[in-house]
Amino acid sequence: MARVIIDVMLKPEILDPQGRAVQGALGRLGLTGVSEVRQGKQFIIDLEGNLDTDRAALVEQLAGELLSNPVIENYRLTVQPDPSDAAH
Repeated sequence: MARVIIDVMLKPEILDPQGRAVQGALGRLGLTGVSEVRQGKQFIIDLEGNLDTDRAALVEQLAGELLSNPVIENYRLTVQPDPSDAAH
């Protein structure tokens, strides 16, 4: 089993109105000194079986074309090792 985590964030040059709203709310709620808040999304995909080269390439392609908008978003893909592999 493999777990793939894909974090998607707006590119730095893209305005983030939701992040700005959260930043304002944090200040109103007493958290001072917040210079910026950016919001994003995370996908956690658990795959049965091994993540071989072909499968990893497909996940990378889908992250760039389906799970993120390459015009306005960047993504970071992380593969977590199967915890049961550490026991061997």
